[in-house]
Amino acid sequence: MLIKILFNYIIGYIRISIEGYYIERFINICRNNKIAIWKLKRDKNVKLELNVGIRDLRKIAKIAKKTQCKMKILRKRGLPFLFNKYRKRKIFFAFLLLIIILLAITSNFVWNIEVITEDNEPIDNIYQDVANSGLSIGKLKSQINTKEIINKVRLDRDDIAWMGIELKGTNAIVKVVKATAKPEIVDESDYCSIVSDKQGIITKINAQNGTIAAKVGDTVNIGTPLINGWMEGKYTGIRYVHAKGEIEAKVWHTKRKIIPYNTTERKETGNIEEKYKIKINNFEINLSKRLSKFKIYDTIETEKKFKIFSDFYLPISLVKITNKEIQEEQKTYTIEEAKNIGIQELQEELDNEIEEKEKIVNKIINTYEKEDGIEVYITYEVLENIGTNEKIVF
Repeated sequence: MLIKILFNYIIGYIRISIEGYYIERFINICRNNKIAIWKLKRDKNVKLELNVGIRDLRKIAKIAKKTQCKMKILRKRGLPFLFNKYRKRKIFFAFLLLIIILLAITSNFVWNIEVITEDNEPIDNIYQDVANSGLSIGKLKSQINTKEIINKVRLDRDDIAWMGIELKGTNAIVKVVKATAKPEIVDESDYCSIVSDKQGIITKINAQNGTIAAKVGDTVNIGTPLINGWMEGKYTGIRYVHAKGEIEAKVWHTKRKIIPYNTTERKETGNIEEKYKIKINNFEINLSKRLSKFKIYDTIETEKKFKIFSDFYLPISLVKITNKEIQEEQKTYTIEEAKNIGIQELQEELDNEIEEKEKIVNKIINTYEKEDGIEVYITYEVLENIGTNEKIVF
């Protein structure tokens, strides 16, 4: 139906009124004959306004006569009537022709790149990597080799499991599936030992298979053997196995921060000003020439690209510039205030990092007075399972 309406606009359509006692019969006959009528507006019970294509006007007139209804033409719409109206205006037609030519030319280029990731999970620098590999704004579509771009990006990155590029209109849709980091899996049939993957103090160690190489109370570093992948018997000698076991250690999480005694605190006042500029590819036109009325401010830019259809973007965009006024205030902290601020900030950071709070067994806080501020160290001691498989190479 929508295609028919669009087609009728191109070839022209007419707004008519139908008046009579058999309006429902008139509508039914039109629909049975597959005549496109739209924007029906009922006026009382005996009058109806509707749009009809110019090609179906004679058929409609016959149906109106058959149903004993009066037909009246109200308005004429569509390109033929528009051209007829402006047929003597050469500038208008020249401008219209120019627009059509420009649209035809711009349709051969990419004016927007849309990156879609699984679950909308952001991937760092993916947009820049795609651009560096040959897919950039203003690139001629015939010069874009999607397979080559995909191969380049995937060779440069190891965090992408799958990638696809689809060119629709002037829009390039880049679909990316992020690779899930997986530890190296050692087959059950392979001989391996268990080594430490963290620094800590062993609090519990049990071996289901293999020989224990560390004991409770030992301090271990990354790579320290915990359970060896072999067993030695009095009569059987050394026998290699796939080490298995459970190792728990007290692991340290440490953070450091310096809090200066004298600092500048920035706060938003709530006052904002908005400016706009038009961007035509890389050319910018500022719609406001005056400088900001704020002395100190932060600027946020949001860009909205113009498009005709869902995937037909134009090389024109409207950029909204929002300036937020900032008020700077000089703050002077005492030694105690600086300590409290540093401790609070570091504890919040560590609390956000550690998921199982109940496994925090100790918190160590150290502060050191410096000439210009307080240096704060906080260490959380957390009980964690440690150990990773390391294949035995003969």
